[in-house]
Amino acid sequence: MTDIPPAIKPGAATAKLDYDDASQAGVLHLRGDWRRKSHRPEPGSPVLPLAMGSLRFDCTDLIDWDSTLLIYLHDLRRDCNSRSLAVAWDTLPAGANRLLKLASESPAIPATTAPAWSWLSKLGNRSLEAWDGAINALAFVGELVLACLKLCFGRVRMRWSDLALEMVKAGPRALAIVSLVGFLIGLILAFIGAIPLKWFGAEIYIASLIGIGILRLMGAVMTGVVMAGRTGAAYAAELGSMQVNEEIDALKSMGIPPMEFLVLPRFLALTAMLPLLGLFGNLVGILGGMVVGVYYLDLTYTQFWQQLMETTRLSDLFVGLFTCWVFGMLIAICGCLRGIQCGRSSEAVGQATTSAVVSSIICMVIATAAITVVTVALKI
Repeated sequence: MTDIPPAIKPGAATAKLDYDDASQAGVLHLRGDWRRKSHRPEPGSPVLPLAMGSLRFDCTDLIDWDSTLLIYLHDLRRDCNSRSLAVAWDTLPAGANRLLKLASESPAIPATTAPAWSWLSKLGNRSLEAWDGAINALAFVGELVLACLKLCFGRVRMRWSDLALEMVKAGPRALAIVSLVGFLIGLILAFIGAIPLKWFGAEIYIASLIGIGILRLMGAVMTGVVMAGRTGAAYAAELGSMQVNEEIDALKSMGIPPMEFLVLPRFLALTAMLPLLGLFGNLVGILGGMVVGVYYLDLTYTQFWQQLMETTRLSDLFVGLFTCWVFGMLIAICGCLRGIQCGRSSEAVGQATTSAVVSSIICMVIATAAITVVTVALKI
């Protein structure tokens, strides 16, 4: 055995190997203070001879140790196992040997294979998921209806300041985007209709096309899609974040129903504001069509206005406003439902937001088809 090099301070952690070529046995002397703040050997030192057959430890001069020693021994054990080296681990301190054994024990994870579902099983699972989703949606709508009935009798637990704030968010703050999209939709619809009308010299009927198309359908659909991406997604994100932060659970623990305190103000605000936004979008869309009629088809403002008034009816406007009212309810329900059903992670908030927009658009398409069929059947 050789002495500790003078470059190493007394008490510093050292690992000195004594190897006997005849017996191919080695003794690793662990000395000094093996703690985190102390100087210690690098992992993999000293290098074990290739011919070594056994190894034991001498911890007589080991002053103190912590997890630093365990990390060193863990790397050493991995090297010894790769070489099938016989190591007397029981020559280590009792605590270190016990912790090293505990670190080496890893529970066996049984191999699991995904079940091979047939197409019929997948169809059945999807059908059950759709059925559960429909039941949850109906339960949500039922609770919302009960909250509206409580509102009629003055027994609802809702702050009217929240309702006013949500009406501002869903109404005046959305005028800019509704104006832009409505004007461009009217402009595009007029340009598309102007091409075939010019073939037959019937440019004057561009006013009828714009009036009926915008007032009856396009204005409502345009406003609904904009509000689904703007306000419906915001509702899902807000309620989903509250679900992640356990704010909704806190309201329940205090006896405050989230349906009345959170969902009802948003539902009432969007239901009230969307018809007004639809009316504003109709006016802006007609203005866009008028620009095309005047500057592209060489009509006068008087001609466009007279044709518009002669060929459009109040029923067209009322159908569009009724459609906007239905869209407001659907968007609010979809946004709040996905927010309440949100999971407990940040990823779930994004999924809830996406699902709210998709669900709102699908419901609006179905509602538009139903309203169109009913109004045509009733000749409205």
